Amino acid sequence: MTTEPHTKARAACDELAAVLKQLGIVLPSLDVDPVWLSQERPRVLVELGRCNLETAHRLTAVLKKAAER
Repeated sequence: MTTEPHTKARAACDELAAVLKQLGIVLPSLDVDPVWLSQERPRVLVELGRCNLETAHRLTAVLKKAAER
């Protein structure tokens, strides 16, 4: 199996983490979901994970502001 999908997923995670960090948001569980490796027809997933209430509010505020544009 090629590692290209995993490499692309890792790059997507890193890019998302960097943008969120610029906005003061950290998703501590952000990562590539390893479960996809065990599937016959892999579908790469990015695990956004859990966050605390303050982070959820910050993320909501950023998304609302972006939606208004």
